Amino acid sequence: MHALPSRVLPLVPSQRCGRPADGGDRRAPRVKAAGTPVATRGWALIVDDEPHVAELLRETLAAEGFTPVIAGDGLAALRRAREHSPDVIVLDIGLPGIDGLEVCRTLRKETQAPIIVVSARGGEIDRVVGLEVGADDYVSKPFSPRELVARIRAVLRRSGGAPVQPAKRRTIGDVSVDADRREVTVNGKLVRLKPREFDLLWLFARNEGRVFTRDQLIEAVWGFDFEGDPRTVDVHVRRIRRALRDPAEGSRYLHTVHGLGYKFTFADEAS
Repeated sequence: MHALPSRVLPLVPSQRCGRPADGGDRRAPRVKAAGTPVATRGWALIVDDEPHVAELLRETLAAEGFTPVIAGDGLAALRRAREHSPDVIVLDIGLPGIDGLEVCRTLRKETQAPIIVVSARGGEIDRVVGLEVGADDYVSKPFSPRELVARIRAVLRRSGGAPVQPAKRRTIGDVSVDADRREVTVNGKLVRLKPREFDLLWLFARNEGRVFTRDQLIEAVWGFDFEGDPRTVDVHVRRIRRALRDPAEGSRYLHTVHGLGYKFTFADEAS
């Protein structure tokens, strides 16, 4: 699955995301495009029990420069919020298990991150209750990703989160990664990677020095509905190392952090 470029694609009026309150068509459009996320604003926690909605939100927020992490119910949302300390939270209140409003109330006690509630409950009372329990904004389903992005930007401005210009190229040591061209060079020589390998390397490069677990890498690159072997991450890491001529033992760039996962940083800066 290719990630989105650094802009949200134009949507026709009928392309709106989510489950209507009247029980109508539950299908949501898939936004597809070549390219990859090109900046990092930190973690974005997406809480929604509808896989197609969560996936569209993941692609949309990745295009905005966030590293998405997804939870499908209230308990998972609280656990992931404590693990990742997200910088923004998009929360559906119609969740199985713990009600989304209770999740919102708990999250607000534990984090100052902006919370955007999305819900098929579009009545005035629902909006008021959502805001009263700690949400910063409320978006009714169905909604357009473009509208959601605009609301997130507005909330971040109000909360003091400064907008950033996406960095489309990163150079770390002798390795340069160009997100627009989807090219990698080592000492100026072009290195060929498969699409998923490039997406994984770009995630590492734009989060230089950050340790990622396998689960985090799978969610950010493959999507939360991935049902394959988590060790596929190790296979892709080996291929990237081979392409960069970066051996696992004495690695200069892609480092194994034993018991945790992987990080990407120049050897002179590695701990």
